[in-house]
Amino acid sequence: MNKIKYFVVLFFLASCSKSSINAENNIKIVERYVQAVENLDYQTMSSLLDDNYLGLGPSYGDSIRKAEAVENWKYSSENLYKNIKYDRSRNASIIVEDGDDKGEWVSNWAELTINYQWTDTPVTLWANSIYKIENGKIIKSYTFYNEADAYRQLGFDFLDLNN
Repeated sequence: MNKIKYFVVLFFLASCSKSSINAENNIKIVERYVQAVENLDYQTMSSLLDDNYLGLGPSYGDSIRKAEAVENWKYSSENLYKNIKYDRSRNASIIVEDGDDKGEWVSNWAELTINYQWTDTPVTLWANSIYKIENGKIIKSYTFYNEADAYRQLGFDFLDLNN
């Protein structure tokens, strides 16, 4: 009976260690990705995205594949952003046990400060990105932030075109 208890405890510890190691590794991947965003380093971003990457958001219906995402970041880093800073950035690793999005995920939430090349007005946003990690790469992400808040901070006005 003691041998059975020993093997059960040993199996439990081995299982916990593996998921703990995966969680740590997955968080490191996301931290590297966040650092690449801050450095406007689209080459490192590309190296961390799986070839089958799918990015969703921030608006419902928005989607982008790896080649488009890398090209978009390349253009933005050269023509749009001065810099992006993740303040108060936090990560949490979770495992989704079932369903379409079953797998290992890392959620990053942060206060972002974005400085654009065309204005001295910084934009500060709350953002949440959730990354699915497979085989050491980001294969899927959901990103949420308030686009209207960014435009408001930049001085844009919203008009009802029907009135």
